[in-house]
Amino acid sequence: MSIFVAVDTGGTFTDLVSFDVSSKSVRYTKSLTTHDHPIQAILACVDKSEVSLEDSSLFRHGTTLVINTLVERSGPVIALLTTKGFRDVLEIGRGNRTETFNLFFRRDPPLVPRELRFEINERVDGQGRPLIVPDRLEVEQLAARLAKLDISAVAISFLNSYREPAHERLVAKWLRDLMPGCFVTCGSDLTREWYEHERSTTVAANAYTGPKIGGYVSALGQELGNQGFEGQLLLMGSNGGVLSAQYSAAAPVLLVESGPVGGCIGAGAYAQALGIPNIIAFDMGGTTAKCALVGNGRFNVVSTYYAGGYGKGIPIRAPVVDIAEVGAGGGSIASLDGQNRLHVGPRSAGSSPGPVCYGRGGVEPTVTDANLLLGRLNPNRFQGGEMSLDVQAAQAAFSHLAVLLGYRGESGLLQLASGVLAITAVKMSEAIKKITVQRGRDPRDFALFAYGGGGPLHSVELARALSIPLVIIPPQAGNFSAIGMLLADIRRDESRTYPKRIEDRTMEDVAQVFSDMETKMRDSIRADFGDLPIAFDRSVEMRFVGQYHTVRVPIPFGNLVDLRQDFIDAYRIRYGHAIENAAAEIVSVHCAATASTTKPDIASFAAFAGGGTATPLETRPVFFTQPGALVQTAVYDRAQLESGFAADGPAVIEEYGSTTILGQSDRFEIGALGEIRISVDCHRRGAGK
Repeated sequence: MSIFVAVDTGGTFTDLVSFDVSSKSVRYTKSLTTHDHPIQAILACVDKSEVSLEDSSLFRHGTTLVINTLVERSGPVIALLTTKGFRDVLEIGRGNRTETFNLFFRRDPPLVPRELRFEINERVDGQGRPLIVPDRLEVEQLAARLAKLDISAVAISFLNSYREPAHERLVAKWLRDLMPGCFVTCGSDLTREWYEHERSTTVAANAYTGPKIGGYVSALGQELGNQGFEGQLLLMGSNGGVLSAQYSAAAPVLLVESGPVGGCIGAGAYAQALGIPNIIAFDMGGTTAKCALVGNGRFNVVSTYYAGGYGKGIPIRAPVVDIAEVGAGGGSIASLDGQNRLHVGPRSAGSSPGPVCYGRGGVEPTVTDANLLLGRLNPNRFQGGEMSLDVQAAQAAFSHLAVLLGYRGESGLLQLASGVLAITAVKMSEAIKKITVQRGRDPRDFALFAYGGGGPLHSVELARALSIPLVIIPPQAGNFSAIGMLLADIRRDESRTYPKRIEDRTMEDVAQVFSDMETKMRDSIRADFGDLPIAFDRSVEMRFVGQYHTVRVPIPFGNLVDLRQDFIDAYRIRYGHAIENAAAEIVSVHCAATASTTKPDIASFAAFAGGGTATPLETRPVFFTQPGALVQTAVYDRAQLESGFAADGPAVIEEYGSTTILGQSDRFEIGALGEIRISVDCHRRGAGK
């Protein structure tokens, strides 16, 4: 069994990549996502690729099922057990008002309504000492009530369980005995930090998604087994590592950004191989656009994720790759508000019905329809010719919008479609500014690494708007998140609250905490994957005494002076200033355990056709904002472009799953790993010298 398979289920398309270890061959395919039955699209990809699951030893999978369940509120009825007197922690939340001037602001309602939140007479003090031990009889009576309410899952979140989780685990054991088949989860198994509201929302989210994800993982494993698969099923974790199927089923909240992180991992691997220290990983799919910073091949992992957005969403205290996301994808719908102002997204046509040009019943114009009208997409070679796009249907959809806005004729239609893309670009550039400019970073110091079905289409104009000089498009950009999953390692993350001022004995005490965490993670990995060599990455959350917000700082292999100075440097980068002599303290400790896995050499993904011709397939008119007209543009087949080939724009480079667009002042070259390296505005910059 020498074949590795990775599948990424997105909002519009499901992507598959397979790698044969013995022959070094790679296969790619895509199918429209079947939202009601996601496994159908996965099996469709397997059939189309003709990959042999009997010869496959590894199946890696990234899914949007967790985040969709939370955002759509499509989970089952669940209950929450709390310490007596703390029933409303889930709803009280924080005192901050995220939209200060919005008089109608309302947070999203909690996942568990008040009538399904129950109190248990138990208590642990702030030092972790038990004061009131739970009574089994009380739990038995509660279990009988829950059974009558048809509860599918129970979340347990006791006050101060981050210091001592024994009471949570005891009650969980009793409930599993009393309610077989019910999904029971403890907050202390997910996070050992002191934020009682975030611990409660996290375990509630885990319970809310647990039954659906558990059933999904089980069904997927069974379907793969029916096709002869006897290897290991792994899921892509939000922390940038792969998790075993059983671990994922027990803690599905760790999969909240399962799909998008695959691309970040792949971007980091390519950045290291290409010797580019700083890149912006940019992924545009059918529903959203996402971006993340990668420095020296490493991506940043944050501790809190907001399902549904920071302002109103559900805070989840779990390790997640730091990704900024906006509702701007190929399926994003262009519409007018009550004042006839044009908006793009966040509503998306998804895969059903999809953009109008897909011919699946869509009637509202989308970003993909706009790209088609502007000549940027070939209606006969979309997705390698597997799908035909209906130009006339897209024109009809935009014509209706054009009449309402006063645009006339073919030129007006092109101007409107171009305007839709301009609005989309502004939304995407704001996401990039969020992770660069708003954090003291200059986007001009980065290369833009673009992938996804829509990333290469929009990346050059986006880079031009942000003055980013270099754009890189990896091989098979439309399937790149699945490629990244093949390059991921096993990873576990642990965090614990440990408030400690920096003093002489601080590092000795912190070292003992790290040792305990590492033992737990080592045992967890070996239980799922066997005896593998494991590397640990330590960091701490720090702040100046008296502050609330923290900055994460890696633990150096030095003394306290190094740690303090590293904190000062990180603080200054984040906020622009720092007080050199102010007292500082550690708030929490974090540790990541990584175990390497067998993975393909990224050179295997280049897939040069060999013996091909670099002559353009055709020349067709493509609309560019500058000069604001149709321009005759050379169209290339990417598979025919060998390493070292270079040409000036304007140009269209087509491949299975994506299309790359260059303007008149740009130039591209094919790199040694099959990547397209685009110098943005190179002629304009050269003319200015």
